[in-house]
Amino acid sequence: MEQINNSGFDSSSEDSTSLKERAQEFLQRAYRLQMSGHLNEAIENYKKSIEVLPTAEAHTFLGWAYSFLGDYDSAITECRNAIELDPDFGNPYNDIGAYLIQQGDLDDAIPYLELAMKAKRYATPHFPHYNYGRILERRGLWFEALGEYKTSLDLEPNYSLAKDAFYRLQALLN
Repeated sequence: MEQINNSGFDSSSEDSTSLKERAQEFLQRAYRLQMSGHLNEAIENYKKSIEVLPTAEAHTFLGWAYSFLGDYDSAITECRNAIELDPDFGNPYNDIGAYLIQQGDLDDAIPYLELAMKAKRYATPHFPHYNYGRILERRGLWFEALGEYKTSLDLEPNYSLAKDAFYRLQALLN
């Protein structure tokens, strides 16, 4: 039996390489749309990418798009979907931590940030250190926060958010 999905193509006749390419095309289109401020169109393209071939990246980016709309519950759900597909991918752990911080749920954010710091596959490991530093700073643990901001900068010296936070907090302590 031939399967036609909502994207309008026969998925049973495509090999895995062409499915990956098609999913990647939707993902790239979605990212461009998101970066140009077309969030609803981006969300639709992330969903099409997932329809073609579910990946941790597509779910994570879909969550990121939801977060731009302030829909942190949907963003967290998508990140959890990403983790189910690839528990070694660090981005969704950090993103859940960041969304929980935005919601004021600092205690629940910490384990996700710690998992992000330990992730095997993560191109931006400086993010969870910065986010953990934000939590520590809010709790008045300024020297510990400085340490996390420093670790973030050690991993990515050009990360301006960590740099700004580090120097701002350092100035407060002097």
